[in-house]
Amino acid sequence: MTLPSYFSIPETVDCEQLKIQAEDLFNSGQWYCSEAVIKIIRDTFCPSVSDEIIAAASGFPVGMGGGGCTCGAVAGGVMALGLVFGRTKPEEKVQSAECMKYARELHDRFRKENKSVCCRVLTKNMLADSPEHKKQCAELTGEVVEIVTEIILREAKLR
Repeated sequence: MTLPSYFSIPETVDCEQLKIQAEDLFNSGQWYCSEAVIKIIRDTFCPSVSDEIIAAASGFPVGMGGGGCTCGAVAGGVMALGLVFGRTKPEEKVQSAECMKYARELHDRFRKENKSVCCRVLTKNMLADSPEHKKQCAELTGEVVEIVTEIILREAKLR
């Protein structure tokens, strides 16, 4: 599997700092969870990729457009993994399988830590936009960035 030409690993990558940056982006109100995840990963590993990738993540917040299903941060994380490890041609079956394996790892690690990947379960008994809700979503956004960064660093270094 080959990494895309637009991908690079900076000289230093601090997972904890990226986590904090993602939480800050979310807390600033500038970006929702999925957008903050993809922006941090794009800015760190694929800076030449256009802002349209952030736009592509805009429908995921609050569990797929407010539907309460899959956590938007997790959806953004899966997008970020696809940005780095996904395929661009139908015949790249190995690339697709590898990307799905990493997406599953993100899903499973997040679910193990948080007991669910469902937004409505994660935010049960919280008022929308309450301080408690915002704090949790910021933390989950940071957590996803941390997991995705760990996967990217581990797998990219193996190539």
